[in-house]
Amino acid sequence: MKIAAVRCVEYSGTMDHPGVFWEERLIRPVDIYPQFRAEGPAFLPSTGAGAYRITSVFVHIETDGGVTGTAGPITREQAHVIETGLAPLLVSQDPLATEYLWDVMYRSAVHGRKGVEMMAISALDCALWDLKGRHFGVPVYVLLGGPVRDSIPAYASALGYSLDLDAARERAAEIVAQGFSATKWFPRHGPTDGKAGMEANVALIAALRDTVGPDVDIMVDAWMSWDVPYALRMADRLAEYAPRWIEEPVLPDKPQSYAEITRRIRSDILVSGAEHEYTRWGIHQLMADGAMHLYQPDTYWAGGISEMLKIAALASAYDVQLIPHGHSVPANTHISFAQPPTLTPMIEYLLKWNTIHQWFLAHPVHPVDGEVTPPTEPGLGMDLDENKIESQRELSFA
Repeated sequence: MKIAAVRCVEYSGTMDHPGVFWEERLIRPVDIYPQFRAEGPAFLPSTGAGAYRITSVFVHIETDGGVTGTAGPITREQAHVIETGLAPLLVSQDPLATEYLWDVMYRSAVHGRKGVEMMAISALDCALWDLKGRHFGVPVYVLLGGPVRDSIPAYASALGYSLDLDAARERAAEIVAQGFSATKWFPRHGPTDGKAGMEANVALIAALRDTVGPDVDIMVDAWMSWDVPYALRMADRLAEYAPRWIEEPVLPDKPQSYAEITRRIRSDILVSGAEHEYTRWGIHQLMADGAMHLYQPDTYWAGGISEMLKIAALASAYDVQLIPHGHSVPANTHISFAQPPTLTPMIEYLLKWNTIHQWFLAHPVHPVDGEVTPPTEPGLGMDLDENKIESQRELSFA
């Protein structure tokens, strides 16, 4: 069996959703500048009252044996890298030789050790694993040695929901009613927002704790937009509301700042991050520096399933936890079911983002009563729902 073609296809469809979909955005590092701080949330293109246009790109690796592996959604930038640089390396190769193909792509993209090129490599690696599972007729976690348990708790990330206190209380109550035992929120303010911004952050977490009670975990995501003094002050201010962790308090290229926060933060609050780090080498440097308590690299960004297995081995050796970033839930589910619960204790589920990101999947991964169970479809379960596809076109950058 050989790889016959690598195709990137853009699919479009319509998602029904009453009201505004993106109610609020997260804080961003660029928000230190007023013109960016004033920007509102990004909106999906609306096709009319209660309807939004969804456009997603998927990559398909086709073989001469009739087996196809799929990954995505990916960006058009990734698709460009795939077509112009990486696809020629794969055509005519053995699709089951995932280690060999990953190494060839990595060694060929010496300027792509991070960023878009590594994200493109990650997507292709996931497509190859989907293909491998389909070839053998089993879910990918079986190929990885799992499942090691019957279910994994998911935590509900509330990206995109309103931070108005009454609205946040209402949403948090719904999250608990859906069976989630943990929820993550994205405060909108950082160091340049002064005392009023800090008070607003505290008020949000206080309202959430008051709503969910003492037994539901609350996590706080700063999305790279704080600094060391601010993170430590926020930890002290939030301590009475018992946040489980503070995530990505500083920019990813500041491992020593992460390490300082981890050393100095209250012992009852964890530090997490690495969503925007890449490959075993980048993650290893963070672990060697003692940068954080738990690590959240993204499977579709950090190197794919092949690389996440190596990162999981590093996390085990350093005795830290690994909770892959929730952008890549279908792939993350298979990785997590093949690892001990002490290593991968939870799955992140971004509520709004996964509504969009898994829109075209025939078998999306959705928690039930706050738990994810092992998928049963072969591969990564990347079949597309033909009923949701209104139009499609193959991308070409020739």
